[in-house]
Amino acid sequence: MTAKRNVVIIGSGPAGLTAAVYTARANLEPVVLEGEPSSTSDQPGGQLMLTTEVENFPGFPEGIMGPDLMTRMRSQAERFGADIRTQKASRVDLTVHPFEIWVDGPDAPEPTFRADSVIVATGAQSLMLGLPNEARLLGFGVSTCATCDGFFFRDRDIAVIGGGDSAMEEAIFLTKFARTVRIIHRRDSLRASHIMAERAQANEKIRFIWNSTVSDVIGKTSVERLEVQNLQSGKTSTLEVTGLFVAIGHRPNTDLFKGQLDLGPDGYLRTQPGSSRTNIDGVFACGDVQDSIYRQAITAAGSGCMAAIDTERWLEAFHHTPTSH
Repeated sequence: MTAKRNVVIIGSGPAGLTAAVYTARANLEPVVLEGEPSSTSDQPGGQLMLTTEVENFPGFPEGIMGPDLMTRMRSQAERFGADIRTQKASRVDLTVHPFEIWVDGPDAPEPTFRADSVIVATGAQSLMLGLPNEARLLGFGVSTCATCDGFFFRDRDIAVIGGGDSAMEEAIFLTKFARTVRIIHRRDSLRASHIMAERAQANEKIRFIWNSTVSDVIGKTSVERLEVQNLQSGKTSTLEVTGLFVAIGHRPNTDLFKGQLDLGPDGYLRTQPGSSRTNIDGVFACGDVQDSIYRQAITAAGSGCMAAIDTERWLEAFHHTPTSH
């Protein structure tokens, strides 16, 4: 049986859970579809579940681990009455109103929810190198999450691919366990912020391999070594490591909305300047799914607040008495 709701929030990172806190406190009784743990595109809790210590989220002067922060935000949303479900939205129809959302598969005859408003907070996902052995050895020496897997690489030689803040954070965290960490970057300078680059370069366990990329991951049942190609000379060398952490960027999780919501050339959802409104009245977007510039936990949370307030005002204007269930 299809349930009717005031607002359905799709996604549960900092943006989605902040939107849940605000809409729940406004007595809108939001449903949050937080995703499924087995899904790569909508991990419950978002990217912070794959992040190490967060030092720049206000209110935590000593820092806090990403998963701990998301657990607190989830509990706060539930405290105010948000209905958080570990389910993945498999299909949406935003061409009708109330909007229709499926979680039981795209071919189910009836939608799971009909919603007066929708907040999209599906975030982004890690990019991979696209090497055949990379996928085969994922979980067997290849990882995208230092927090999850760093412990298993104690006293081992490992490599991190990337040149941004995420790569530096991964590498620095991994030095707590690994014997050595090699950062492989396809350029001769880092994209990371000055402070993160400085920290990585000052760490005695970290060494840099510049102007290079990984051309193959070698290993039968686990990572044994890497083939590294120098992009200037074209020469290939072998790097003896038993772990590979990929930190080369992200792509927004917008596949569910293609053909319905406007996307920019980079695939991010377009919102109206100064608001979280999309091209469809009653549908709002927040967090990394619509932010290709800042992509920080705090900006995602702030945009989640914006989306919740925009949603509340929209419901007040078009539906003077919120639907009750």
